[in-house]
Amino acid sequence: MQAVGLQVRIAHGRGLEQVRAGLSELLDAGADTVVVVGGDGALHGVMDLLVAADATIGLLPAGTGNDTARALGIPVKDPVAALEIVLAGHSRRIDLARTGTGAWVTTVVASGFDSKVNERANAMTWPRGNMRYNIAIAAELRAFSPLAFRLELDGHTIEREAMLVAVGNGPSFGGGLRIAEGAVLDDGLLDVCIINPVSKAKLVRVFPRLRTGSHVTLPEFERHLVRRVTLESPGIVAYGDGERLGPLPATVEVVPGAVSVLTRQP
Repeated sequence: MQAVGLQVRIAHGRGLEQVRAGLSELLDAGADTVVVVGGDGALHGVMDLLVAADATIGLLPAGTGNDTARALGIPVKDPVAALEIVLAGHSRRIDLARTGTGAWVTTVVASGFDSKVNERANAMTWPRGNMRYNIAIAAELRAFSPLAFRLELDGHTIEREAMLVAVGNGPSFGGGLRIAEGAVLDDGLLDVCIINPVSKAKLVRVFPRLRTGSHVTLPEFERHLVRRVTLESPGIVAYGDGERLGPLPATVEVVPGAVSVLTRQP
């Protein structure tokens, strides 16, 4: 970056609060572009500061999931190619999902089987990476049964049992699981995706199909396009961008064009 004439300052620290403090100083000093080196969680941890400053965001994927980068067409295993996209400077505005507690989510708000898996995986210290997630899936399946959900979709209420409910601003979560296949980052809508009750054996078969998005053809898959949704399910925790948001109920609404990101030239 410096070699092409950019003035670069770095916000870093031993934890998120130190990083946020350093980033706040840089934004107050007039920084207009922030390159996040990390994954969805790293971006999630500072998104409120970036939205407030209307800063343009660049991504150098270095996390476990990197689903925001995938949705933007940024290479997740080629840092040089990712940096070239940043340096090219082509920007677009994308939507964000905002929860009732003020959290900003770029990818997916997850609740149900997937959030229970996240709870279990986060409590594990070994192994690292996606293998920990796979082990948590296998462990959670042993005791899982469909959950009672109450959903308010743009004022219309539905109640049913479901395996999971995911609210997609982008198409994927969990490192490429395309639960909201077809979701668009700048359409001004949220994709509320429901997987209705299936047997444990079928759920095991369905999960690999999330990698390709082919699960959307299953009769148990249901989608609603909304601007605002409230999710309720007793004892269930919501996750956004892979980060713990807190227990349901939770309200999520789309904020069109909330932030500017550097991406491939259209």
